Amino acid sequence: MADLTDSADSRDALITANLQRWFGLPSLRPLQREAIDAALDGRDSLVVLPTGGGKSLCYQLPAMIRDRLVLVVSPLIALMQDQVDGLRLLGVPAAAAHGNLSEAARAELRTMAKNGTLRLLFVAPERLFQDDFLRWIVTRDLAGIAIDEAHCISQWGHDFRPEYRRLSELRERLPGVAFHAFTATATPRVRDDIAAQLRLQDPVTLVGTFDRPELVYRVLPRHDLEAQVEEAIKRHPDAATIVYCIARKETEALAAALQRRGIAAEAYHAGLSAELRTQRSADFRAERLNVVVATVAFGMGIDRSDVRLVVHAGMPKSLEAYQQETGRAGRDGLPAECLLLYSAADAAKWRSLMQRGGKEGEGDSGALDAQLQLLQQMQRFAGSVRCRHRAISEYFGQAYEDPNCGACDVCLDELEEVPDGQVIAQKILSAVVRTGQRFGANYVIDVLRGSRGEKIIARGHHELPTFGLCRDLPAARLGNYIDQLVDAGLLVRSDGEYPTLSLGAQSKSVLQGEHRAVLRMPKQALVARGSRRRDDSSRREGGVTRRETTELNAAEKELFQALRGLRRAIATELAVPPYVVFSDATLEELSLLRPASPATFLAVRGVGPKKLESFGERFLATIKSHCQEHGLPVDSVLAGEVLVPETSEGPEQSIAPPRPGNREAAAALFRRGVSIEDAAASLGRALSTTAQYLADWISEERPTSIAPWISASDEARVRSALLQSEDGRLKPIFEALQGEVPYELIRLVKAQLQNSSLGTDPPRA
Repeated sequence: MADLTDSADSRDALITANLQRWFGLPSLRPLQREAIDAALDGRDSLVVLPTGGGKSLCYQLPAMIRDRLVLVVSPLIALMQDQVDGLRLLGVPAAAAHGNLSEAARAELRTMAKNGTLRLLFVAPERLFQDDFLRWIVTRDLAGIAIDEAHCISQWGHDFRPEYRRLSELRERLPGVAFHAFTATATPRVRDDIAAQLRLQDPVTLVGTFDRPELVYRVLPRHDLEAQVEEAIKRHPDAATIVYCIARKETEALAAALQRRGIAAEAYHAGLSAELRTQRSADFRAERLNVVVATVAFGMGIDRSDVRLVVHAGMPKSLEAYQQETGRAGRDGLPAECLLLYSAADAAKWRSLMQRGGKEGEGDSGALDAQLQLLQQMQRFAGSVRCRHRAISEYFGQAYEDPNCGACDVCLDELEEVPDGQVIAQKILSAVVRTGQRFGANYVIDVLRGSRGEKIIARGHHELPTFGLCRDLPAARLGNYIDQLVDAGLLVRSDGEYPTLSLGAQSKSVLQGEHRAVLRMPKQALVARGSRRRDDSSRREGGVTRRETTELNAAEKELFQALRGLRRAIATELAVPPYVVFSDATLEELSLLRPASPATFLAVRGVGPKKLESFGERFLATIKSHCQEHGLPVDSVLAGEVLVPETSEGPEQSIAPPRPGNREAAAALFRRGVSIEDAAASLGRALSTTAQYLADWISEERPTSIAPWISASDEARVRSALLQSEDGRLKPIFEALQGEVPYELIRLVKAQLQNSSLGTDPPRA
């Protein structure tokens, strides 16, 4: 066992060494060190970190440092198994105890437990309290008990699970063992409840930043669900997407509609057979399926890190649930979009479900009141027009200082006021009054659009002054306007199975023109946006120099896709989800930095010795081949910072330190016709990097001539070879020119040719 009693410097070295050895990470994220220290010191802790904040490492690393067993309580088998698969690829001795284990896996677990090599054992609370398991576990030498998804223990949480309440019984059976509770979503009230229910003793309480700057939040009126979801998916082509619906039948209907629109989507809900659910979940994790339309039954057990889009086709039942479900997006830290398509009718649907559950004895009155309060807070969030990042942060008890997040529909100014909104609102309110304030939204819409349905004729409502006043507006748009009036309190929607509309407190003043009603709608087609990066995204990290921007150019994107293909092949061979091999974030960094040796490959975040040994040779071969084919420099990045571990004296002398504004400085030199060699000397950059600057500048600035950097004869030869090329790849052109023209100059001509008006399609990037 490691000696943890030495100085702080000794512990620092111990943590750093084990972090790199087992997990391939050069440094810790915020609050991870404090959580790890609590575990190493044997203190109880309550750790609240956002999804993607690295909660798992807080109990995994101490198990390896202390060289003792940590018991991890986790709610779902799929979640446990994915973590075990990922840990074993790192060389960490881990296992899960559940009823789906094969006999071979059971035997392996028994062997690891018997010989003392097991370090992390995952178990669901139901399994934990089986008599034979409980009798066995209390005889083990436990370093600690980690409780994942700890919000499940609180009735004030969004995913209350009564079986989690029994965890406090372990206090009596294991009095000397520290408890560590982990969750991504907990208000101050829920945090207090977790601590009380688990009987935590003087716990170290750590609460991270709830804001997820990599996520773009959008809350838009739901007016044409199928078209809106299709448009969102097309903003993220070939990306993993989860679409959440409230009801099972909605998932199947929407999945079928997307299939008709040419999108390979499948439904997932608890009503499907266990075999079908398992297959679709496995397909999604293995990247054979990218779009899943699901109820919240598809969630906690899904840990795919490259989800770029989460759509809520209906309002979630709480902000905690919203935070948890949108937390499936961007777990790798890369930008992702979270779209909520909202209707005020969603709240009525949830209230009905909650009240029905209460009547059927599924919860006591206190739990029902708590659920209804959470629903009301979620409705206020969806109906408001204020910064989404600020609203979420403040809900979880944290201040938000940025006046404009630049990553939500409000701050991106994507909604606009309907020009004749006051008049439309008056027509809707008048129709509600004239039909007697005893009908639902659909009936009012039919009257406004001039429907001559049997019931409307029978009641004489076709003779009302409001009949047909909005016949030019689509029914879905009118429905959304009614929702907005409900949100504003100008209309009141009753509860129950058949909700009706009535006037709100200020409705009469709107009808009389004394109060102005505001209706909004999206102002333009939405686009996928890169979200804000954290303030520390451009820095020297863990002894490695990182580049200033993470935007991939065309050739790097091709490399990224090639690495994803290799990752998928390896995952198939190992029968594990691809993201446990490497995350998208690691693949992106590999595409940016393009390591050429095991040493530089090992320096990439997310690559440890075990993965280097297992996969390094294949990834390095793919990177080398792609770089040769496309003329990309290796051990280099666009901004000129080469990925190299630092020595005690700093980076190797041949590597210049990063300088801000290199691209702008290079552009100024190129505008004056400065040669590549002189520009490289001025910038302190390699020739290959400076040539990349120049190629990008040519693409962006479109100069009329590139004569300052290449002779007329060489330009003509390269241009001719490019025009004859079928795919524009650089390696065949380099070989056709017998190696007489460097790759860097070929790329310049290719960039210039793409800007020209020769009437030919530009070569493929």
